[in-house]
Amino acid sequence: MAQFVDWDLAAATAGALSKSGPRVSYDEASDVVADLRRLTDEAAGHVAEYTGLRSQVGHPPVRIVDRKDWAAVNIAGLREVVTPLVNRLAGDKQPGAFTDAIGSRFTGVQAGTVLGYLSGRVLGQYEVFSSDPGQLLLVAPNIVEVERKLQADPRDFRLWVCLHEVTHRTQFGAVPWMRGHFLGEVQAFVDASQAGGEHFLERVRRSIATLSEAVRDPDSRLSVLDLVQTPGQRAVLDRLTALMTLLEGHAEFVMDGVGPEVIPSVEQIRAKFNRRREAGNPLEKAIRKVLGIEVKMRQYAEGRKFVHGVVERVGMEGFNKIFSSPLTLPRLEELGDPDAWVARVHPAAG
Repeated sequence: MAQFVDWDLAAATAGALSKSGPRVSYDEASDVVADLRRLTDEAAGHVAEYTGLRSQVGHPPVRIVDRKDWAAVNIAGLREVVTPLVNRLAGDKQPGAFTDAIGSRFTGVQAGTVLGYLSGRVLGQYEVFSSDPGQLLLVAPNIVEVERKLQADPRDFRLWVCLHEVTHRTQFGAVPWMRGHFLGEVQAFVDASQAGGEHFLERVRRSIATLSEAVRDPDSRLSVLDLVQTPGQRAVLDRLTALMTLLEGHAEFVMDGVGPEVIPSVEQIRAKFNRRREAGNPLEKAIRKVLGIEVKMRQYAEGRKFVHGVVERVGMEGFNKIFSSPLTLPRLEELGDPDAWVARVHPAAG
């Protein structure tokens, strides 16, 4: 069966579109790599002490990558997700009108273009698709570039980034069912793509017609994923949105909670970084909206507020009950109402 995405072309496109990053000497690059490895280990101790969460699995060492390497890892992960989707949609049939209309090379260029764009903006990531239990990636050129633009103290900024990303590693390492649950929800999203009656190609065509409206409306929460969903996928995406908002908000809460104790300039870094997140020319903002990045940025703030509200009511140990099982994860409507989650999971505290 012909592949839906030309993955080799996707990797080549992402590599071609990835910028080289800031100029550094070989010695400077080596120092950055060594510094990030050391600060990752330091961050792990701070995160464990602050959260009370202890990893129950062995993690591979942090990978310090450049932009091209980051894109390659994520293409490998996407391949793990997209290939089953295409096989389920096609069954035993040979590619038909949908594949002929879009073409594996065209979708390969699309995937590569998106990842090439993102590769210049991501500071770090805990990537769970391509390996078990996952791997922590830190994108050295982006970290150096941002710390220079913010005129931040390099050690402080790098530790601040490490605190966020190590929290994600801790979430998956300390909660043995988390990766399986997340991948199961992704699979449920794939399964739901076969329902709803409307042909997937028609949903894609409909999405193209509405993308411009989503870009023009500054209050729109639509992304590409929203526009091609079946009703079944919307239900799954609600659960995924709640999970990702929790994980991102928890990481933000931890990095800001630990920061004042170990990062002298954390307040200045946070203020400058927030201004950077909100900035951007109209084209940049439009791209972020279409790719769903604006929604992710809101998840940071909404999730942090939810975590703060829960910890304020039941303490960190009480908050950690959120990781007891999938049933104790917050529902989408509870993210804006910490009292509702506390009442459901900690009824004696009400």
